[in-house]
Amino acid sequence: MPGPTAGSAGDTSTASAAPADSLTGTAQPGTAQPATDPALADPGTAKARAGDGAHGRTTIAVLGGLVALGPLTTDLYLPGLPAIADDLAVEPAAVQLTLTFSMFGVAAGQLIFGPLSDRFGRRPPLLAGLVVYTLASLVCVIAPNLSVLIAARFVQGAAGAAGLVIGRAVARDRFEGVAMIRFLASITLISGLAPILAPLFGSQLLRVTSWRGTFGALVGLGVLLTLVAFGALRETLPAGARRGGGLASTLRTMGGLLRDVPFLGLLLTSTFAFGALFGYISGSSVVLQHVYHVSPQTYGLLFGLNSVAIVGANQVNGRLLAPRFAVATLMRAGLATMIAAGTFLVLATAVWDLGLVAVCASLFVMMAGLGVVLPNSAARALSLVAPHAAGSASALLGTGNFLCGAVVAPLSSLGGSPSAVLLAVVVLSCSLLAALSYLLLLRPGRRAAEPAVA
Repeated sequence: MPGPTAGSAGDTSTASAAPADSLTGTAQPGTAQPATDPALADPGTAKARAGDGAHGRTTIAVLGGLVALGPLTTDLYLPGLPAIADDLAVEPAAVQLTLTFSMFGVAAGQLIFGPLSDRFGRRPPLLAGLVVYTLASLVCVIAPNLSVLIAARFVQGAAGAAGLVIGRAVARDRFEGVAMIRFLASITLISGLAPILAPLFGSQLLRVTSWRGTFGALVGLGVLLTLVAFGALRETLPAGARRGGGLASTLRTMGGLLRDVPFLGLLLTSTFAFGALFGYISGSSVVLQHVYHVSPQTYGLLFGLNSVAIVGANQVNGRLLAPRFAVATLMRAGLATMIAAGTFLVLATAVWDLGLVAVCASLFVMMAGLGVVLPNSAARALSLVAPHAAGSASALLGTGNFLCGAVVAPLSSLGGSPSAVLLAVVVLSCSLLAALSYLLLLRPGRRAAEPAVA
């Protein structure tokens, strides 16, 4: 169904210029196309469309909490992975399947909730997802064996994905250009506290309760977020802007997005960059505790320090860099930083054996690079998409990210034992694939000009 382009999201008039793709707003092959993307034009023209002021701040706070549900679900129980292995009498590599299947769940859930939010609005799918999330978390608390825990983690991840995918879609509903990047940065600032505090809180919970207590905390969080979202989050997609049709329409929408080369390039860049992030998340707990013999509490501190890097870089990007530099410049700088950090990490573990400090320093720089790459790739991709397809586009972005995370998660334990070298190779490989995706699919000439963010 034709719809407004990214640059005129609130304008339903028909352009008299060259025909445009109804999903991405980009000119079809053989037609003239503008030199710049209106959604990413001068910062003075990139503005929020509605709902500024107090309601805008409320929306940021609520969505920040919802997006934080993802990292909390992932990170809160990380210090307890060795304890789960001992309690359920399984190998550490087997316990990592709880993380892998959680990632598969998040990927699948975004494919479900993203299109549903395009069709029925943002609120109903979000509230349904939160209720299911709470129930799945309760099953994790009482899981009698690893199989039940893995299944519950899959459902927990799928239901928790509602906040991730719908949060990005709401950003596309309300903002464009630099305003969108700043909105995403504000959400990340709030949700960024989750990976900083979650391992610290999780490690302290282990002092007074078992690993089951960490999932009990997630039950309470699910109840709280359900009540807050029900009372405070308004609908941002009017009925007239919703996409009709069923599964066939959804598949056509996603197929059209995947055929758009710039969107696909940004999707793959984000996907492999996220793979580097989850290579670190999944491997760091076991590697740092088993290879470098740090305590769960020390691991929580180190994990929190690296989380400061990604959150800090994200804020600098959104508030200082995005209004001043082209998105291409920021993306290349972030990817180069990731590759440099990954290369040093491989050398520090496989060649020089420099120890814990060098490993943590490399990972810190890697997280800073990710803090630039992830928000820019997401905002740039969503800016190419018409509002009626924003949920589907957000679903593709999130699904790619978490599928890659699910595949990458167990790699640092290949062979049955933790390996710092494998962890280093995984994050470097993902960084290289992200850079190749960006340089090959968004190289000069793919568009008349790649527009600047500001």
